[in-house]
Amino acid sequence: MQQPIAILDSGVGGLTVAKEVMRQLPREKIVYFGDTARTPYGPRSSDEVVKFTREIVDYLVQFRPKMIVIACNTATAAALEDIRSRVAIPVVGVINPGARAAIGRTVTGCIGVIGTEGTIKSGAYEQALRELSPHVLVVSEACPKFVPLVEMGNFRSPETYETVRGSIGHLHSYPMDTLILGCTHYPFLTETISEVMGQSVKLISSADETAREISTILQDKRKLARGGTVPVHHFFCSGESRVFKTIAQQWLGEQIELTPVVWQVPNIS
Repeated sequence: MQQPIAILDSGVGGLTVAKEVMRQLPREKIVYFGDTARTPYGPRSSDEVVKFTREIVDYLVQFRPKMIVIACNTATAAALEDIRSRVAIPVVGVINPGARAAIGRTVTGCIGVIGTEGTIKSGAYEQALRELSPHVLVVSEACPKFVPLVEMGNFRSPETYETVRGSIGHLHSYPMDTLILGCTHYPFLTETISEVMGQSVKLISSADETAREISTILQDKRKLARGGTVPVHHFFCSGESRVFKTIAQQWLGEQIELTPVVWQVPNIS
């Protein structure tokens, strides 16, 4: 039960999931890997994304995790079933939790999905949404310029606003009332996206729902961490660590201040 939860992402985006896990499950130890040297995953082929995801999982298994969370929509779409077939522990993705949350919130039945090129091309969100509600209208849009902004820590600026407006401003022409942030990097841009889309459009981040799913699975398997031991989280990134650490500390805020943290830059290739 004191084994860690392993969370992986193409970069800093999965920190949105890590933050929710820390908040909802404060006793759980996290081992996080951000593949900052090879981000973004969105423009890459599915085979390449699967290869990278396998490499990260192979690295993380040395920590004997009790669960693996693929906190990257592109990797979830491309590699979730592959990773599930390779390990004997639960593997959770971020697409189905986000889809369930959106179906529960929409009134008009028109749901927008923004994500990387890989995620949108896969059709994974559209499939997940239609399995839950066959008649839902899904409007999908790839936003390849968003991840580089987040990886640079550029969350709020005139450049960011213009990039967001140019990428999704046209979505106002649809009767959508719910927009899925189909990349875990995008919650870093929530304020700007909300400003562009307006208050009538509810933004859905899969981070909250994914953390709830993690809790449900661990509780069902009787693997929730117990006792008063303060967990020591480990954060790894494959690239330059300074920006990654700055963004992580800024985003995690109070959550990261409550526990000891180990920062490392491994070589997985």
